[in-house]
Amino acid sequence: MTPMADVSTPTHIPVRRTSGTWAVVLAACTGQFLVVLDVSVVNVALPSMRTDLALSASALQWVVNAYAIAFAGFMLLGGRAADIYGRKRMFLIGLGVFTVASLAGGLAQEGWQLLAARAAQGLGAAVLSPATLTLLTAAVPEGPARTRAIGTWMAVGAGGGAAGGLIGGVLTDALSWRWVLLINVPIGALVLVGATLRLVEGRAGDRRRVDLPGALLVTAGLATVAYGIVQTEAEGWTAAATLVPLLAGVALLAVFVLVEARTAAPLMPLRVLGVRAVSSANVAMLLMGSATFSMWYFVTVYAQSVLGYSPLQAGLALIPTSAAVVLASKLAPRIMVRTGAKCLAVIGVLVTAAGFGWQSTLGIDGSYLTTICLPGILMMGGAGLASTPLATLATSGAEPEDAGLVSGLVNTSRTMGGALGLAVLSTVAASRTAGSGAAADVTAGYALAFRVACAVLLAGAVIMLLWLPRHRTRVPQH
Repeated sequence: MTPMADVSTPTHIPVRRTSGTWAVVLAACTGQFLVVLDVSVVNVALPSMRTDLALSASALQWVVNAYAIAFAGFMLLGGRAADIYGRKRMFLIGLGVFTVASLAGGLAQEGWQLLAARAAQGLGAAVLSPATLTLLTAAVPEGPARTRAIGTWMAVGAGGGAAGGLIGGVLTDALSWRWVLLINVPIGALVLVGATLRLVEGRAGDRRRVDLPGALLVTAGLATVAYGIVQTEAEGWTAAATLVPLLAGVALLAVFVLVEARTAAPLMPLRVLGVRAVSSANVAMLLMGSATFSMWYFVTVYAQSVLGYSPLQAGLALIPTSAAVVLASKLAPRIMVRTGAKCLAVIGVLVTAAGFGWQSTLGIDGSYLTTICLPGILMMGGAGLASTPLATLATSGAEPEDAGLVSGLVNTSRTMGGALGLAVLSTVAASRTAGSGAAADVTAGYALAFRVACAVLLAGAVIMLLWLPRHRTRVPQH
């Protein structure tokens, strides 16, 4: 019988020789794949959802944003819960909630039922995702082995986001939009059984109570800010419906900082943000996520609404893009040994920016090669190169008792950046189209959104050059 994986203390046995460690890697990567997959898998199914459930245009965007906002809003709480109550326990709870919510969404008969299920999926993902990264960092010692494990985790997660278009297109065309959610149920159930049998409980911190006031404040603050940003597409930046939640969210986050500075056992110890590697890597992750998250949405909608692709064709069109992000994520740990984490992260963001700049030249009669394939390879290949060193920098700066928190923070930064970026860039695109549904106007709006995203990435590269610490991975000794 294969030994169970102990996730309570790091092991110094090389990861390639420890079957128990690979059980951790497999469980963590599968959980992360499902979490990231559901960010993008619904994109190609949106038109079918709208027709079947009679959703409005604003409700359609909430199919994406309800998941992303709940995911980002509860992530810090999920990360700290893994430290206090146990990584295996929170992994199982998060995956269980996610699986049940997927079933509810797939069976929804009304628009509000689908939106509620998507929010519940986001809640489950917020508990599950930080536990997956914490499982890896606890089971694999810092150094080349951990970098490889994080690279695998990043590649699988990136593959989930990248494969969402293809999987969603196949399921929507062959079965129905409901299966983009129902497909999670058998996979989730299988992983639940395997993780229950193969993982051993472990925690890094003591059994202190969760900082409930801090958890409520940060969750409400992040969700309220995200809601305010989402409102900008329909209401504009100066409307009360936008300004009130934005200001309220900022106020809640300010109170959260004050509470954390005074409580004995804070949810987010401010000393964590004082670590340069943690704070700089998370800011970089937020900026990169704000651009790359929106890419899948805009390209899939553009392919269907402007170029006339079917859902399946739109998914197939993104296969090279999907392959690029997975390959780059797997190559990143090897390149890091020679370049260092900071250098590779900056190079990756610059490559991504070049792809967004190229994508901004799209037209109503653009060819597949120059308007989807090659720009997509640059955009997601660069993102794959940058993500692994940024996650490595952030987690290497954390103390063991804060591993779950920092894992949650990394995912919060990326996901919150994605939710806010999609909302902002959707507003940018909508301001250019001015309500017109003509193909030329829609295309011009998307082109403007890609140009803005390119500018954000270039600004992020400058910030990374100035702020990220130098960090070179050690060459393994044989």
